[in-house]
Amino acid sequence: MAEPYKATVIGYGLSAKIFHIPFILALPSQFKLYGILQRNPTDTNSAASDHPDIKIWRDVPTMLADSAIDIVIISSIPDSHFEYAKASLEAGKHVIVEKPFVPTSQEADKLVEIAKKSGKKLAVYQNRRWDSDFVTLKQIIKEGKLGRIAEFETHFDRHRPKAPAVETWKQKELPANGAIYDLGTHLIDQVVHLFGLPKRVTAFLGYQASGNEDRTGNGDSFTVLLHYQNGMLVMAKAGVVSPEQEQLRYWVRGDKGSFKKYHLDAQEDQLRSGKKVEDEGYAVEPESHHGVLTQTSTDGKVTKEVYPTVTPPTYAEFYRLFGNAIVGNGEEPVKAEEASAVLKLIELAIRSSKTGKTLDI
Repeated sequence: MAEPYKATVIGYGLSAKIFHIPFILALPSQFKLYGILQRNPTDTNSAASDHPDIKIWRDVPTMLADSAIDIVIISSIPDSHFEYAKASLEAGKHVIVEKPFVPTSQEADKLVEIAKKSGKKLAVYQNRRWDSDFVTLKQIIKEGKLGRIAEFETHFDRHRPKAPAVETWKQKELPANGAIYDLGTHLIDQVVHLFGLPKRVTAFLGYQASGNEDRTGNGDSFTVLLHYQNGMLVMAKAGVVSPEQEQLRYWVRGDKGSFKKYHLDAQEDQLRSGKKVEDEGYAVEPESHHGVLTQTSTDGKVTKEVYPTVTPPTYAEFYRLFGNAIVGNGEEPVKAEEASAVLKLIELAIRSSKTGKTLDI
């Protein structure tokens, strides 16, 4: 049996702790958590204390000098992604990059070329392709229950009407920041994964939370309209003024039926609360959160039913597929080229919002 791949994580924030390390540990036959790069540990946030049996580094060059490392997972802030991914690929490591991939599509395309020259695998962590609601929606569409889709709404709305008193890096006006790069990356990736690239983009980006009136960045909220050649209209939306008991996630309408779903996938909240991937009930959504499928028959009769949410393969599927890709058994779970295409759409959305125009792809 082959030895598991030695994986090292750059960064030790929420992304590393919640979205990467648990899934590395959940697949011991494929991966081993070999080390963590943490620049500035504190008494309350120390990788060395949490993981005393692995290697700890403070800088990237020293880490990359370790020839035992097979995979580098980059979970640092977005404007460091290009530099770290480039250095890791050129050092002969396979690379996984947290979303948003890099600040620009130009940088994304450069990394694609570097990965090809190095012969190493490069993938982007779009974990929400394995959300339970998205897996369910893919099943409904595949089964033809909605027919020809005319409108597709995908939401990530919250009610946070006041700007945070203390800014994190996500709120600061840095490259690849703002809601369009944070949540928009997920929503647009899912749409492109389902339907491919649209023909035109119309977008509105801005700040909804009070206290942000004078800001000029990418905004805390967005609405992006994606126009498809077949007439389908997609709306990807995230807002911070949405006082609802239940937040809408999907509303998809076709000529044979519609699907409406509230609530987010359960995995993030479960991971934050300490639930482990192997625990009973992980990734299982309560019945009260299931979506509603409405269908019409040829005689005009309308029926409505609760459609049970599929239990997904979980975010571990990304890592399982990446491990398989390394040995030539399939492709990377989210190819860098796909992430570059999403970045190009985001760049067009920003231009559309600034110019007040619908832009062609």
